[in-house]
Amino acid sequence: MVEFPLLTGLIVGPVVGLVATLAMDRVMPRLPEGDTAPRVAASVLTDTPVDEAPERLASWVHYVAGVGSGLLFVGLVAAVGRLGVGSLVTLAVGGVVMTALMVGFFALVPLPRAVGLPRQRLAPVRRDWAVCAVTYVVVAVALVAGADALLAGA
Repeated sequence: MVEFPLLTGLIVGPVVGLVATLAMDRVMPRLPEGDTAPRVAASVLTDTPVDEAPERLASWVHYVAGVGSGLLFVGLVAAVGRLGVGSLVTLAVGGVVMTALMVGFFALVPLPRAVGLPRQRLAPVRRDWAVCAVTYVVVAVALVAGADALLAGA
């Protein structure tokens, strides 16, 4: 069963989030919209067009959100794990819910508020973000499963 003590979860979560974000960074440049998703957040925060949004702010927001999402994912997995459904189901449910949260939040909160993003780019940006979110979650699931196995053997 995937379950971490609170302190362990507070350590594992940010590490999982950072590594999963770094995995996203490998996928993002290969997608048609590239680094548009982090620039969307910077656009909303600065009220500047997406393509002119500050790169440094976009990067900062990207990593802070990624690390925070790692905490959220570990907490989500711990909550599902308390249902006693087994590790595989816990990770699968946690992964599906986390992907839905990541894609849903991005599509409903920052993306509609982005400045200077033509309507015809919205669907490709959403699609690219969904690919990035799936990448993040696959890596996060693998890392949490590995941490769980490591801690169970200790």
